[in-house]
Amino acid sequence: MDEPRARLSFAALSQETRLGIVRTLVVTGPGGMAAGAIAEKVGVSPSNVSFHLKELERAGLVAQRRESRSIVYSARYDALADLVTFLMEDCCVGHPSVRASLNERASCRSTSPASDESGTL
Repeated sequence: MDEPRARLSFAALSQETRLGIVRTLVVTGPGGMAAGAIAEKVGVSPSNVSFHLKELERAGLVAQRRESRSIVYSARYDALADLVTFLMEDCCVGHPSVRASLNERASCRSTSPASDESGTL
């Protein structure tokens, strides 16, 4: 991930509602959730959630697809993993214990119900 993309992603996540949406979608899994259900879950109006989902999609952190009359949103686990890797890469230089800790935590992705079919976040 390059720095401009990382800044865009972090900016999107710096807003409380958007962070709540991403956390909700990560737990929901690759099947995603309809926009109306997301609005209910995070406690905002449907028009408000649409605004925030658009920002998250622009940042590449969520994807959308149409199912019948609903728009279903899901977390982009690959983009979220790239963002975490971007953040942690430089901090681990000269600190192998930090890298080992990250690798250990990464192993939970393959057993997590929120991981995608390839087992990566």
